[in-house]
Parts: sequence; C-alpha cells; structure tokens
Amino acid sequence: MRSVRARAALGATLVVAVALVAAGLAVLLVLRTNLIDQADLQAEVAAREVAGELATGTPYGEVELDDEEDHPVQVTDEEDRVVLVSKDLRAVTGTGASGVTPAPAASAGPSPSPGDDDDDGDDDGSRPGRGQVSHDDPDFSDGTATVDRTTADYRFAAVEATTPDGVTLTVYAGAPLAAEQEAVDTVRGAMLTGLPVLLLVVAGVTWLVTRRALRPVEGIRREMAAITASEDLTRRVPEPDSRDEVARLARTTNETLTALEASVERQRRFVADASHELRSPIASLRTQLEVAEAHPELLDLPGAVADTVRLQVLAADLLLLARLDAGEKPGGGTVELGALVREEVSQRTGDRIAVAVEIPEGGAFEVTGSRGQLARVVGNLLDNAQRHAEARVAVSVAADGRGVRVEVRDDGAGVPEDERERIFERFVRLDDARSRDDGGAGLGLAIARDVAARHGGTLTVHRADEGGAAFRLRLPHPA
Repeated sequence: MRSVRARAALGATLVVAVALVAAGLAVLLVLRTNLIDQADLQAEVAAREVAGELATGTPYGEVELDDEEDHPVQVTDEEDRVVLVSKDLRAVTGTGASGVTPAPAASAGPSPSPGDDDDDGDDDGSRPGRGQVSHDDPDFSDGTATVDRTTADYRFAAVEATTPDGVTLTVYAGAPLAAEQEAVDTVRGAMLTGLPVLLLVVAGVTWLVTRRALRPVEGIRREMAAITASEDLTRRVPEPDSRDEVARLARTTNETLTALEASVERQRRFVADASHELRSPIASLRTQLEVAEAHPELLDLPGAVADTVRLQVLAADLLLLARLDAGEKPGGGTVELGALVREEVSQRTGDRIAVAVEIPEGGAFEVTGSRGQLARVVGNLLDNAQRHAEARVAVSVAADGRGVRVEVRDDGAGVPEDERERIFERFVRLDDARSRDDGGAGLGLAIARDVAARHGGTLTVHRADEGGAAFRLRLPHPA
C-alpha cells in the first residue's frame, strides 16, 4: 500500500464499489416500487370487478370469482363479518378479517334501517350510494393467502360498494407478489455476481493505467538517483512528449538542475577567485615580513600596512557576500537616504576628487532596510567613481515614482555597453582596472547589486551626462 499504483487502484475500486452499490440499491428500489404499483393496479381492478357485481345486486353465490389463485377475494360487511370468499381460500392475513368462512346468515344481508333508502349514501358522504362502487382510491395492504394449500404473499386492495338493499360491503382482492420478489431476487443476484468481476476489472485497469502514467516518474527518479550518486549536475532527467503534470514535473526538475548547476559553478568560481585574491596579499605580506626578519633595514612598512588593509577589506567583503548568499535578511528599520548620503560623503575627506552632493532641501527619501548595508552600497559606488573619474564625481538623491533614486556619476571613460552587466559579477575587473593598487578585488559592484536586490531594489549603470558612468540605485518606499 506504499505504492501510488496500489493506492490509486484501491481508491478507484472503492469509489466504483460505493457507486455501484448505491446505484444497485436505487435500481432495486425503483424496480420493487414499479412492481408493487403493478400489483396494486391488478388488485384494484379485481376488487372493482367484484364490487361492481355486488353493487348491481348479484347474490353472493352467483358472483364470479375467476382466477382465484392469482386474485383471492374476501368480502366483509359493515360489521367486518365475512360474507364471501374465494372457493379455495383456506387462510388470509392483511385484510379486514382473518376468517375465510362466510357467516351463516350473511347471504341475505342485513335489513335496511330507516333512512337507508337514500340512494346517495350516508349523510356524511363517506360511503357509496346504493348500487354504487366507491370512486375513492382504495386502501392497499400487504398480507398472505393460502389457496388450495399454497401460501404466498399478496398485495390487497380494499374497495367499498353498496348493494341495492343499502348494505355497504368491502371487497378485498389480492395480487400475487411472487413475480415482484422473483424479479428483485434475480436482479440482486445478477448484481452480486457481476459486482466482484466489475471491481476486479476496475482495479486491474486502474493498476495498468497508473503504471503506464507513472512510468516517466520512475525514469525521473532513477535519473535523479544517478545524478546524486555521480554528482554530475550536467545530466538532465528525461522529459516525456506528453503535456501532462509529469511532463511539467520533468521540465521543472531540469530547470532546478540548471539553476543548481549554475549556483554550484558560481560557488566554485567564487572559491577559486577568493583563494587567488587572498593568496596575493598574504604572499606579499609574508615576503615582506621574512625580508624584515633577515634585514630589518629593508622593511617596507607602508607596503605591509597596505597589504594588511587590502587583506582586511577583502576578508570583510567575502564575509558579507557569504552572509548574503546564506539569505541574510535586511533590517526592518527606516533609513533616510538623503541623510545617509550626506553622512557618507562627509566622512570621505581623503578622496582624490571632492564629491558634489545634489539633494533637494526638505525632501523625504525614506526606505526600509539595513543602514549599514545601504551605506556600504553608497560607499562602494563612490569608491568606483573615484577610481575612474578624471575631475568630477557627483551623487544625487531624488524621488523616483514609487521609490527613491540614488545616482553616482563620474566623468571618466564610462563602461562599454556590452560590459554593463558583466561588471556586476564577482571578481570581474575591466582591463584598465586590473592593477593591485587601483583595481581592487572586483567585489564592490557585486556586493552593491546583491544588497540592492535584497532590499527590493535595482542597481544599473548608464552613460552619465559628464561622459562617464552613472550608477542608478532604485529602492522602494516603505510598505
């Protein structure tokens, strides 16, 4: 039962079984109701025939009681005395009286009392008039009758009739229920016989169809197991030609594998580039220390400090990227970007080029996020502008639709259009920025874009009016 095929087959079989049982019960109920209605009609017809003869004054002994085996008859008077029965009727139940022997004095009928000469019947109108048969619907009842030593179930109809002498009689005529019982039993037997066979067919078909439908899933599972065992993320699971859920599952799985392969490859490149970048300052610092140990007079103290600072900055960048890759969420505080930019610029007293600040007075430029991370973005953009500018670096803050825009411009050579996305990759430096002193590690812009993305914003590069590069940071207003 741990198999999807087994559960599907069992579930389909149970559903079909419940549906068939419900349908079978409904069919049997409708069939029995129809057959009982037919028996009621036969019993009513037989009762009205006898009642019609009695209403015309036919003596009890001359009333025709044909087909008494199929339609046994019992007639009672107003006092429930039996006045007439079928010839071979030996016992009866379900009628007005259980007797089957006519009363000795019943043949003459009771003498009409005063007032019985009203041809319209009793004053309350509940009985038919003299010489009439009741037009009301008869009463029906279930009972048994023994005719010539054969007992069977019958459906009895009770019809009233009034003789010309004013005697109101009740005629009970029966219709056999044997045919109804036989038909119901036959249908029930056929259903009980066919139900297991049909359920076996449903279970088998469901099993086969489910097996065929899940065959691609098994192929996906095997391939995923092979990928896991081999650690080869270049492999892909087979995609069936169908357009069903299994095909969509296979496509989604392959898309996930593609994203995973890209992520792993990116991580490998990151580790390799980080190792390379760390190796250079560490090797340089070690060399200077070893030289200083042997020849203290040759110690390049400024160079050692510069290498140490570069190593410290690189380690901080790598730690920040590691936190970002781990999914670190930005803070939920409110940051005023105008004040943040002014504060960041005021602290850059040693920059090669003074930064021009363009922020409207009285403007509200609030965003939600981490003040430290956003300050890091602004600082990285200013560092990049200082590295490439010739004589001018400017930063502006303005409202931009639903958010705030921070733009850092310089008058340098700018960024070629085909390189405007690549410069945001990690450890990427353009050809003119590859020196150790000027180029950095190639992580500043990558960190800036990652931080912007995690704050729900964007970071893009364009051509500035000054001719150089214009980096535009857009962040949304607080929700």
